[in-house]
Amino acid sequence: MDAKTLSLDIHAQPNDETCGPTCLQAVYQYYDDNMSLDQVISEVKTLKGGGTLAVMLGNHALARGYDATIYTYNLHMFDPTWFQGEVDLSAKLTEQLKYKTARKFQVAADSYLKFLSLGGQIKFQELNTKLIRMLLNEHKPILTGLSATYLYNCAREIGETNTYHDIQGEPTGHFVVVHGYDVTNKVAHIADPLEKNPISDKQHYRVSLQRLINSILLGIVTYDANLLVLTPKNHGK
Repeated sequence: MDAKTLSLDIHAQPNDETCGPTCLQAVYQYYDDNMSLDQVISEVKTLKGGGTLAVMLGNHALARGYDATIYTYNLHMFDPTWFQGEVDLSAKLTEQLKYKTARKFQVAADSYLKFLSLGGQIKFQELNTKLIRMLLNEHKPILTGLSATYLYNCAREIGETNTYHDIQGEPTGHFVVVHGYDVTNKVAHIADPLEKNPISDKQHYRVSLQRLINSILLGIVTYDANLLVLTPKNHGK
């Protein structure tokens, strides 16, 4: 059977804004790096309005001595032509900042520049079952920023109160960890930091691979749409 499951535990996120650090701590713990959740939360950079970005999680891991790769599908930030041949991504991001001045965009771009300066890699690669299988077969859990609204198939949310509302709500982003797949049954295994989530009464559940892929791609609406893959320097040696 074409299937793989990595053993990965995850805490419940303490509040609505800490899904990212909670997923990061779960990945650290998977690699026997026993950093407490409280410490991860206190050290990870956050956005002014709350929450964080995958690249900020990656920067924390790079500073901690990990290798970090982001597979991006964020066309707001990255142009597909930048990944054709030898292109200086840092130079492109810096040039782009002259023309795109929204505060959140600039914060995100600066975080990507830091990520690259710390040795992180950014890739633009077809998001499909093959890529997910490849990473998990290398024993690497996948931390992903995606659309919670699509993943959960739920109403959009009012940001100020984090309450569901089909009229007043906006699409919401989220982080989960993908830690397994089953190609025969076409499902992915998810570790979700949200304890009371709309899919399951447990933090570990399965969703269709297609739904996962769609959720990741639709994460572009909320500055997500990426995979963050971390490995300790000596992983696999």
